[in-house]
Amino acid sequence: MLADLDPRRWLRAVQRVLGRLPTVAAPFARLPESPLVPLRDPWPGDATRGSRILKGELVVEGTARPLDPAAGDDDAWNEAAHGFAWLRDLRAVGSDAARLRARALVGAWIEAAPHLPPARETVLGARITALLSHWDFLAASAEETFRAAVMGRIVEDARTLSGLLPAETMDARAFTALKGLVAAGAALPGGEPHLARALRFLGQEIDRQMLPDGGHVERSPAALLSAVMDLIEIRAILALARKPVPDVLAAAIERAMPMLAALRHGDGGLALFNGTREGDPALLSLVQAQSQVRARPTARAPEMRFERLVAGRTVLIVDAGPPPPRGQDRRAHAGTLAFELSVGRDRLIVNCGAAPAAANAWRDALRATAAHSTLVIADVNSSELKEDGLGRRPEQVAVQRHEANGAHWLDASHDGWKRPFNAIHRRRLYLGDTGEDVRGEDAIEAPSPQPFAIRFHLHPSVSASLQQDGAGVLLRTPSSGGWALRADGARLALEESVYAGTDERRRTQQVVLSGSPADGPCLVKWAITRMGGA
Repeated sequence: MLADLDPRRWLRAVQRVLGRLPTVAAPFARLPESPLVPLRDPWPGDATRGSRILKGELVVEGTARPLDPAAGDDDAWNEAAHGFAWLRDLRAVGSDAARLRARALVGAWIEAAPHLPPARETVLGARITALLSHWDFLAASAEETFRAAVMGRIVEDARTLSGLLPAETMDARAFTALKGLVAAGAALPGGEPHLARALRFLGQEIDRQMLPDGGHVERSPAALLSAVMDLIEIRAILALARKPVPDVLAAAIERAMPMLAALRHGDGGLALFNGTREGDPALLSLVQAQSQVRARPTARAPEMRFERLVAGRTVLIVDAGPPPPRGQDRRAHAGTLAFELSVGRDRLIVNCGAAPAAANAWRDALRATAAHSTLVIADVNSSELKEDGLGRRPEQVAVQRHEANGAHWLDASHDGWKRPFNAIHRRRLYLGDTGEDVRGEDAIEAPSPQPFAIRFHLHPSVSASLQQDGAGVLLRTPSSGGWALRADGARLALEESVYAGTDERRRTQQVVLSGSPADGPCLVKWAITRMGGA
């Protein structure tokens, strides 16, 4: 039986066990009374979420559950609970009650820790960073026994984390693990080996995850934001500790910021692709400021494979690439060739969003092709959804882009339905020079006609009504006036939809263009145009 075990996994299991043993101190050695370097959390908390924590409820990416310090860490919600980033939300409340609540939760977790499953690297990294960067709020004025318990936990977590690197987690969360070890190396006495080990792997991780065009290998705006925030924190910790910043770290931040800007709409929030929600525009602007990079949005992403088309006040963002590779597809959706459209600060056409911490049924419903503004064949997803990523997926995604006199054309195709239907989806998009004329053409190339639906999910702020002739829909946005969506080659209907781009899931509508084999091959032309005098 032992011969069948992977030696690396066996070693990592041993390291986890050793890391959970109490720290054996040298004679007369004492735990530090406080961090050697006073770290700070550069990101603001949310007082509203903090108030909910005071009532015993934690909200993670739109999903709320009781905050139980003894819960396991086997899903996204519990990773957040055990990562302790919620300390910033309690700190934002700014009351003694919030401070005492933070101590009670951390104290209860420390008592429960010996009975909990071993934590993943990302949880260890997040927890170490949170405890050190909120030390003054959480522990500085607490009793000595509490301070010693927290510091002892930090020391043990740092030792465990150091032994587990390089991170087994192969996605953006690896940066969170490295950030925790950098924080421990900078703030703990004798932490130089931790710091050296973290920096040893940081360059490798940047080369593996951060793409040459500034994107992230997960092809998720949310993952890119998370990675950038962690890299900015690592740079800040090194500066506080008066340590040199590696060139590879500075260069990664420099090239990532134009890409992050390209994935934002006019309202300042993120485009909703591959597990992403809008996010807080103020936080995104703060990330931009903290990066110290003056970035203009990039129009093309040859590696991350998104296209940003801009004319006038209109922004069109298209997922024009294959899904991320296996091992990097934890957040991936089946939304190939989906697009989002905004005008000024108004989102018009959107994807439905994400709920990564929700129950599987909700999470997968939002990952499905039908939850995106694109075409779906026979209610079959363009990529097969699995618990830990994707199975069958598009292998060939082609795109050509043309520009002339301020107008943009995009010709794209993908083979996600080649295996089940021997079908290719082709999508052509046009954005006129004024930004007031958006046109599209969707076609299915297959040996026999297939049932299809082309969906245009509307942002909840958009009101929609069918035109009298039934061939179009009138759309009205809060500040960019009226628009008309008309189509030829399909039946048009206005149906219910849901929007999970923010913490509050909201009802909304979708325009659906559908056809069946009896209608013949799929060739649908549609247009979204500004209404004169609106």
